[in-house]
Amino acid sequence: MAGASLAAELAPHARVLMLEAEDAPGYHATGRSAAFWVESYGGPQVQPLTAASGPWMAEAGFLHPRGGLTIARADRIADLDAFEAAFAASGIRLERWDRAAMAARVPGLRPEWIAAVYEPDSQDIDVAGLHAHVLARARAGGADIRCRSRLAGAERVAGGWRLTLADGRGADGTQVTAGILVDAAGAWADEVARIAGVRSLGIQPFRRTMLQLRTDPEPAADMPVVLDIGGSFYFKPESGRLWLSPHDETPCPPCDAAPEELDVALAIDRLQGTVDWRVRQLEHKWAGLRSFAPDRLPVYGFDPAQDGFFWFAGQGGFGIQTAPAAARLASQILLGLPTDTMTRTLDPTLYSPARFG
Repeated sequence: MAGASLAAELAPHARVLMLEAEDAPGYHATGRSAAFWVESYGGPQVQPLTAASGPWMAEAGFLHPRGGLTIARADRIADLDAFEAAFAASGIRLERWDRAAMAARVPGLRPEWIAAVYEPDSQDIDVAGLHAHVLARARAGGADIRCRSRLAGAERVAGGWRLTLADGRGADGTQVTAGILVDAAGAWADEVARIAGVRSLGIQPFRRTMLQLRTDPEPAADMPVVLDIGGSFYFKPESGRLWLSPHDETPCPPCDAAPEELDVALAIDRLQGTVDWRVRQLEHKWAGLRSFAPDRLPVYGFDPAQDGFFWFAGQGGFGIQTAPAAARLASQILLGLPTDTMTRTLDPTLYSPARFG
């Protein structure tokens, strides 16, 4: 989503070559997303990007009503209070719910869960539709999207970069030149920087596990996405099934992530500690990578020490819900364009790679 959304914004203004190492775009994190838009997700400094992206996604038809419910036991009420306080000035609509209101929307909720904060404006995202849309926009603008083209070398030359590409069989030799090299490589962002001789920023990939379950009872279609204030799980209904994550963040190298059995067991155990539903069948399990900079904020901007190298990375678990505004802001920084209605309230210095010194 990162590379495709930025290519869509840049293509009307510049010649764009988008390199994809896999057989098709979106194979890794984008194709494995939990697909929700929750404004509070990612924290107060990410929220402006999410809020700026929402109207565009809604108007384009990629958001669908869901609601978000962050729940707490008695020993975590202080955390729920702090959560509310952190977003008090953000403009997010937050409602404090008691036990009765929670149980009405999440039948079978175990009695120890006694309070919650509800975000009525939280939405589901049509991730596949959004991704296809930005790819189509990029192509319509003239972007050249090449799959099975892995970056194997990057040499700084007069006026830009000489890039060496490897094909799907690993054979090197194809070379292209570019004035600017944009690092939108997700979990491989630091690897791309290393190939280009640029100091890495410490962008770390983390594995996140997801399950699809059949449960008894079947989750109601209008049930909100349910998140633990302690960060130990979230779950949501999806076409009569339940999507569940143990909210794991296991550091790992960039790879084709696969779920670990321990994480699968932890997810189911945490669900059963939250609701009294019976798990009838584990239908599907998968894992994806979320990549964070050391301060857990995204990185958009030119590298302060290397001309012509632009970072668009570190989008963590919020890359899809922030994609429209992030890509618009990054294109404006990259091309020197003025801000517009979508980006006017955003502070690009929050996300600049220069913050790492």
